[in-house]
Amino acid sequence: MSPLHKYTVRNRDQETAMDFYSVSNSIFTLIRTAITPLIGTPEAGVITGIGADGTPTKYIDKVAEDIALSELRKNGICNLLISEEAGKVEMDGEKGTIFLDPVDGTYNAIMNIPFYAVSLAFAKEGILQEGFVGNLANGDLFTAKRGSGAFLNKKPLCVSDISELQASAMSVYGKHFQYDRVINLIRKIRRFRQFGASALELSYVGAGKIDGFVDLRQTLRATDAAAGILILEEAGGIVSDRDGNRLVLPDEVNIGNCLVGTNKCLHGKVIEYLR
Repeated sequence: MSPLHKYTVRNRDQETAMDFYSVSNSIFTLIRTAITPLIGTPEAGVITGIGADGTPTKYIDKVAEDIALSELRKNGICNLLISEEAGKVEMDGEKGTIFLDPVDGTYNAIMNIPFYAVSLAFAKEGILQEGFVGNLANGDLFTAKRGSGAFLNKKPLCVSDISELQASAMSVYGKHFQYDRVINLIRKIRRFRQFGASALELSYVGAGKIDGFVDLRQTLRATDAAAGILILEEAGGIVSDRDGNRLVLPDEVNIGNCLVGTNKCLHGKVIEYLR
């Protein structure tokens, strides 16, 4: 099991980067067209099997993943795909790994809550190079290139400058065994939100729309978070595990981790309240 490390800067391959954006945008457009008629319908939520992550695969996920697989095979931009439903899939490209979540926020899509996305990230030798998060509900495109910044609809992104927890707005997730940690933080921050799509929520932190994303459920996987992490980091934010250490997300879809992503002013304060 080779972990995905996030904090080593390396030169990116310009040609691969261009191909990644073009292919990702094509996948986004095709998936959006295909699933729009399914949004809010019972058909979207029909279980078609069990995914590689051990959770039920909904029909809408299967439709979206099949489209992404077809496009990635056609364009050959990676030699390995890791997807939430299909798991590890060998591809025809010469190098690189793509992490895919075909519908991030499946429940939202099934219930016609307009906050769900397709998420793709490209990594070489365990280092994230490119990220793409496309909001399937409203068409917003969040993108990032290592060392070149993050963008929303091609406009540069920057995290917020909020420096006090009492003034901050954050997405916070936890389970009963982290009750004390979660409550300590929620009592301190001004606004508490749960949007239900981690890749988009991390991108929203990068855009300064919210000030932090905290997930203590121990279920966040590389397919869920890789693209959003790079977008947040390239927008000037910090991502770590719940103790403030370097985040490691295994390339196995059935193994999760905790994550804290905020602007630089708030990160240490959030970690302190989670202890």
